[in-house]
Amino acid sequence: MAYRQERLEKIIERELNTILLTSAKDDRLRFVLVSKVSLTKDFSIATVYYRIQGTPEQIEATKKILEEAKGYLRTELSQRIDLRKTPELRFKEDHSIEYGERIESILKDIYKDQ
Repeated sequence: MAYRQERLEKIIERELNTILLTSAKDDRLRFVLVSKVSLTKDFSIATVYYRIQGTPEQIEATKKILEEAKGYLRTELSQRIDLRKTPELRFKEDHSIEYGERIESILKDIYKDQ
């Protein structure tokens, strides 16, 4: 069960990145990178973690467009992946890079003090 879930998460991640880069009608969606997809056990909900490049204003505008494009992305995904039911997409911004940078700076401060 876990193997199938992991495989499906990777497939959804790859297909969403492809859709956003090539098929999306709004050019601002091309700056969105899907970094991870997490499925629930019953495959009904896919939490999509993403990053957006740009200024803070561009990022906020792109977030709104991404939420509005949720139905389009789900439809495109259902046409590309053979599933009984396409999962509902829920978007969350990925802050893992900032978190990693913060940890790295804390560790540098600790080693600098020694």
